[in-house]
Amino acid sequence: MHVYDAVVIGAGQAGLSASFHLTRLGVDHVVLDADDGPGGAWQHRWDSLSMHDVHGVADLPDAPAPGDSAERANVVVPAWFGAYERAHRLPVVRPVRVDEVHGEGDLLVVRAGQRSWTTRTLVNATGTWTRPFVPYYPGAETFRGEQLHTADYPGAAHFDGKRVVVVGGGASAVQFLGELAPRTDVLWVTRRPPVWRDHFDAEAGRHAIELVQDRVRAGLPPASVVSVTGLALRPQEQEAARLGVYERRRPMFARIEPDGVRWADGSFEPVDALLWATGFRPALAHLAPLHLRSEHGGIALLQSDADVQTATTALRDPRVQLVGYGPSASTIGGNRAGRAAALAVRGHLREHPLEDADERALA
Repeated sequence: MHVYDAVVIGAGQAGLSASFHLTRLGVDHVVLDADDGPGGAWQHRWDSLSMHDVHGVADLPDAPAPGDSAERANVVVPAWFGAYERAHRLPVVRPVRVDEVHGEGDLLVVRAGQRSWTTRTLVNATGTWTRPFVPYYPGAETFRGEQLHTADYPGAAHFDGKRVVVVGGGASAVQFLGELAPRTDVLWVTRRPPVWRDHFDAEAGRHAIELVQDRVRAGLPPASVVSVTGLALRPQEQEAARLGVYERRRPMFARIEPDGVRWADGSFEPVDALLWATGFRPALAHLAPLHLRSEHGGIALLQSDADVQTATTALRDPRVQLVGYGPSASTIGGNRAGRAAALAVRGHLREHPLEDADERALA
């Protein structure tokens, strides 16, 4: 049984960055990825999402990101990731869907079905795409129309001739409204009034990341940063703005009925489809046997002396690094976290050397 220095779970932006830096540092590792091919969550995005529409893709280490184009993001980014894996000979194994990680003495065992990998450290880069969040509202099970989440979005043409309610106050909701409003009847509902900005404020972005870091440091689950960074309309969403769809936003309805939604004041809107742009949660269930979560439900990370996005080490088990979690949950954050995690892994390996080199090949 081979004992790796590190196992990376996930080959999205953060996982590839971590693997690049682990390779550069000479750390013996393997990357386990659940998908059939390269691309991380990007390969599952809807076809109408072009590289012109995406909200920024950061460079990978030693590899500039694809530029702005009308090409589909779910084709361009996976091709880029795949070329990157090959160019740097990253040790990616797929498809491997990890079921659980548990400790055995000083080592960690990663299990996927009947297969397992034993390692001294773990870098978790599983992101959020596989855990779409849909809040429950009374009557949801009675709705006779269609309910879809961002993760299932089939493109605007699917909704032609239907009356659609878009739920959510984030960038995805704004983008869906921009696509849908010019071609069908659509209504926007959010829990809180949206915060609009004329342009992206970098200072607000840094402040938002710091707020996320404060929550993670306290062991709280990461929260949305949209209320701090704000929303801005892009040129491709101006037609929807001209049609007034953003101005006609309504607060959240109180319940769902078979043919529509009803508010607390008794008002009712008949609808054919509910599109839940309500975000995602971190995909961390496989780490449950390690008991990393605090009593508040989140995984606390050790504070970083550098950029807050380089906080990656789990407070309750320093063998575990989380990248693309909390303050590093963005493409540029994932890159920074990947490097920080690789350095933390090397530091841990030096502080906790194997007692006998022969343990690397246990019988």
